[in-house]
Amino acid sequence: MAAKKKATSKKIKGFAIQFMPFSEIRDLASGERIKKVLDIAFSNSILILQGRLKPEEETRLIEDTMAMIGHVKSFKGIELAVISPHQNRSPIEKFKHNLATRLSGSDLGAITIIGPASVVKEIKQDPKKIELFLNK
Repeated sequence: MAAKKKATSKKIKGFAIQFMPFSEIRDLASGERIKKVLDIAFSNSILILQGRLKPEEETRLIEDTMAMIGHVKSFKGIELAVISPHQNRSPIEKFKHNLATRLSGSDLGAITIIGPASVVKEIKQDPKKIELFLNK
């Protein structure tokens, strides 16, 4: 009599990808921006943000998530990557870019990807692309 082989399958956890134009968070205070991003990460969604957060907001976002690990059930942190095509520019181009960034509130040519570590295994980036690897 042949033994029955038990079928095993691994389910990929459900997740969503959400695109957010920077205009949706432009007028929010820093704390509200961070809360909005964290709410998206807590819902197992990967956020693709047009533009980027301010450097101090990125720092605070990382600090806040590190503080939550171990205190919020099943939260393993976030993965964050920014790609910006505005590298290796002349001084005049940098000045124009900085002026446009200040007027708009963000580097709108940049793309920020933020995802929960339970969904996003790794984000590899170089100046021209981002590779997003998901957990099984």
